[in-house]
Amino acid sequence: MVLLLVLSMIWGTSFILTKRGLESYSNFQLAAFRMLICSVVMLPFLFRAVKLINKKNIGPILIMNIIGNGIPALLFATAQTKVESSLAGILNSLTPLFTMIVGMFWYKIKTHWIGVLGIFIAFAGAVGLFSENLSTFFSGQNWYGLLIALATFFYGINSNNVKQNLKDMDSISITALTYFIIGPACGIYLLFSDFSYALSTPHYVQNFLSIAALAVFGSALASLGWNVLLKRTTAVAASSVTYIIPLFAIVWGMLDNEKISVIQLSSMGVILLGVFLVNKGKENSLKQ
Repeated sequence: MVLLLVLSMIWGTSFILTKRGLESYSNFQLAAFRMLICSVVMLPFLFRAVKLINKKNIGPILIMNIIGNGIPALLFATAQTKVESSLAGILNSLTPLFTMIVGMFWYKIKTHWIGVLGIFIAFAGAVGLFSENLSTFFSGQNWYGLLIALATFFYGINSNNVKQNLKDMDSISITALTYFIIGPACGIYLLFSDFSYALSTPHYVQNFLSIAALAVFGSALASLGWNVLLKRTTAVAASSVTYIIPLFAIVWGMLDNEKISVIQLSSMGVILLGVFLVNKGKENSLKQ
């Protein structure tokens, strides 16, 4: 539970760091820098990890690089050029639902009804956090939020992919191999990228540091923690971290003297209840 909270706190800052990075850099540049920096951070562990690659796991590793990280990073960056962080936070909470659906229908994983109930209760709580803004969620260009929904579907695929197909690897090796293909590919893209607009903005250095922080903490280290968590629990229970992420956005707002409504407080309780049921469902599934 402690690891779950730590990951939620780290990932809870990803949206604001992405927003800052987009002030100077394009969505493609931000996603590319994010993947490249991650690959550099994990480079010391890569030399041992590549020895674990074989014909059986090369496919899952490619899925992890492209579908699990590269494409979602671009989808999130693209979506946040048009949508508010609140919408991004809610749609990010679709991850456990897609993880459960992919696990049940593709990998034939049995899920206890308590866990299924917890998924829907926690998602209802996530929606409740931002219920005051629901009427404007899909107005204007907020349809870009569908890109986030697609990214969470890819996350659901990758969660099951790592859990089922790379279970013999240790967490550090999995994390190192997560970026070893997509990282260099993004580096090549950046070599031919035009940074004239970025350099014309007043805070391009600070905004690059935001991207670097997003990569180091929000991707590399958080991915390592998530892989450790995935080893200890089910893919659905591990992905329930996305439900707690919005809670930290609310808490940071409270610390900044922002008002919090009774509905938001109630929704936080609903989310925690849902996450509890998800983990309870995990325990019952293991007993079956």
